[in-house]
Amino acid sequence: MDAELEQVLADIGPRLRSLRRDRGMTLEELSAATGISISALSRLESGKRRPTLDLLVPLSRVHRVALDQLVGAPATGDPRVHLTPQRRRNGSVVIALTHYPGRVQVFKQVIGPRTPKLVAHAGYEWLYVLAGDLRLILGEREVVLRPGEVAEFDTGEPHWFGPAGDHPVEILHLFGPQGERAHVRARPKEPAAQHDEDR
Repeated sequence: MDAELEQVLADIGPRLRSLRRDRGMTLEELSAATGISISALSRLESGKRRPTLDLLVPLSRVHRVALDQLVGAPATGDPRVHLTPQRRRNGSVVIALTHYPGRVQVFKQVIGPRTPKLVAHAGYEWLYVLAGDLRLILGEREVVLRPGEVAEFDTGEPHWFGPAGDHPVEILHLFGPQGERAHVRARPKEPAAQHDEDR
């Protein structure tokens, strides 16, 4: 086996361990989700077991990453991203636009009406409203965002977001598990044109 292929195979184990830890999963939970024994998973992550398709396919499904990303395959030159919508209850749909564990994750979401339930967790979120009205609750505060408006907040504060009414809302959602903030760069606001009488 050539050295390049040997390196590709050697990199799979650490990548699998990183994926599992970034998702907060134990080996026991991953074993239950994939049907692969705990010992096989442990040996695979440590590089003591050679990765095979019958092991990698269920792992790629559980981690929701493409098989070529799991093995670190080189780009094929096709710039298209093949998205897989995940349908949820109440008519909600989530489309993961990125699949890089441990980094800022980007989602397009259509959120159907649902009952507010505040949650808190580590991280930082950035929301951009594409269509509809988004109701955002942050602790004791509540705001409604319209299309084109943006909100960002530390997810350590109890929060909830969803449609402001009975119709779904469509958003872009960025989440940084380590608290990364989105940096928005914009041109400075141009001064308003003077009226003729002021000239």
